[in-house]
Amino acid sequence: MHAPGELLDSAGGEDSRTVAARVLAAHARQLHRQGKPNASLSGQELQALGAVQADAMALLADTLNKLLLSARAFHRLLRVARTIADLEASPPVGREHVLQAVQLRRHTWRRE
Repeated sequence: MHAPGELLDSAGGEDSRTVAARVLAAHARQLHRQGKPNASLSGQELQALGAVQADAMALLADTLNKLLLSARAFHRLLRVARTIADLEASPPVGREHVLQAVQLRRHTWRRE
């Protein structure tokens, strides 16, 4: 947890234009790769087109088993990881993308 002074003294994040440009580039990558955004991919399409590294898929499988996730939740995680990779201009989905997706999803699971 950050101290209030730390937050006030820290440099701001990226400006809106930079973020918007990265989002547009990620969307363009998705359209180029598969003809539609990641959110529109079926589970089968996602696994076929997702380009997931072996260690990332192993982490996803381990997460599936440990958290007793449904197939739908598994595909949601993979979709988020694929989008994170697209935002970073990374062709394959790596372990770091899956870890970030799990953290983001766990945060929303707590609220659901």
